[in-house]
Amino acid sequence: QVQLQESGPGLVKPSQTLSLSCTVSGDSITSDYYYWSWIRQPPGKGLEWLGHIAWSGTTYYSPSLKSRTSISRDTLKNTVTLQMTTLKPEDTAVYYCNAQWGAWEYWGQGTQVTVSS
Repeated sequence: QVQLQESGPGLVKPSQTLSLSCTVSGDSITSDYYYWSWIRQPPGKGLEWLGHIAWSGTTYYSPSLKSRTSISRDTLKNTVTLQMTTLKPEDTAVYYCNAQWGAWEYWGQGTQVTVSS
């Protein structure tokens, strides 16, 4: 059973950079065919996929956020990190770490990020 735990600052000022970490347990982030995604849900809106890093290390991002988003991994710590630059108030959302392996899907509990001065 894969378990995901997000962590990071709850409050960030506009124009700053957000860094969120997803600690993975139950399997290795380099195990074949896993995709590790970051997904967010702004208040009152639907889920928005931000990007993923595959088991191979290949990354892919939402075209609308590609210029501000970076996903990386630490294979020793078994963590996946999201960085988002130049934050805006509209980036306020609950941010989720997500894992997909074939038909299986796992979610973290999510972490609230508020962008406000």
